[in-house]
Amino acid sequence: MPSNEVLPPYKGELEFLFRDEDLTIVNKPSMFLSVPGRHPGNFDSVQSRIQNDYPDAMCAHRLDLDTSGVMVVTHNKDSLRNLHKQFQSREIEKEYVAIVYGILGQDHGEVNLPLRCDWPNRPLQMVCYEHGKNALTEYAVISKNEIENTSRLLLKPVTGRSHQLRVHMKELKHPILGCDLYAHVEALSMSRRLLLHATKLKFHHPRSQEKMIIESKTPF
Repeated sequence: MPSNEVLPPYKGELEFLFRDEDLTIVNKPSMFLSVPGRHPGNFDSVQSRIQNDYPDAMCAHRLDLDTSGVMVVTHNKDSLRNLHKQFQSREIEKEYVAIVYGILGQDHGEVNLPLRCDWPNRPLQMVCYEHGKNALTEYAVISKNEIENTSRLLLKPVTGRSHQLRVHMKELKHPILGCDLYAHVEALSMSRRLLLHATKLKFHHPRSQEKMIIESKTPF
C-alpha cells in the first residue's frame, strides 16, 4: 500500500479471542492495519483500538494488511519483552491456511529459500542467496480442487520474514490467490482478497507461563 493512500474506514468491532490484564488476542480482519500507517488518515488499527483501553498496548507481531487471523497485542512492556523473546527463540508456533493456484505435486514439504528486501521495489521481498536471511516454510495439502485448479494448504512458517509465505508460495509456482504483490494475473483475479488466514498461535503466557493455543476459523 502506498504511504499516501488512505484506506476506507473499517466500521466493524474487533473480535476478541482472548483478553486478560497482559494480553488482547484478536481475530484481525483483512484490509485492516495491525499498527497505524504513516498517513494520518490511516491511524485506525488493531494497536490503536486496543490503546483506547490500555495506553501502553503494543503489537507483539504484525499481520500484513490483507492477511486476516490471530494476532497478539500486549498491554505492558514486560509482556512485550517476553513474547519477543519467544518469537526470537522460535518457541512460538504459527499456522496459516491459504488457497493457492494450481495442484501441488506432493502433499507436504518445505520451502527453504533466504529472503531480503527488494530495495528498488520495496516493500517487495526477494530470494537472495548472498544477502538474504534464512527463511523456512513447511506446508501440507488440506484439499485439492481440480475443477478450479486450486489447493488449500496448511502453512507453518518456522521463521518470520516479511512476506515469507507469499514469496515462498510464488517460488513454489503456486502463488496465493488474490495476492496483489506476487501472484500472476490469473491467480490475482481468482479472489477479491488475499486468501491467507492466521488460524492458530501457540505460545506461553508471559506472566503465568501457561501453554496457550488460540485458534480462529478460516473465513474462506
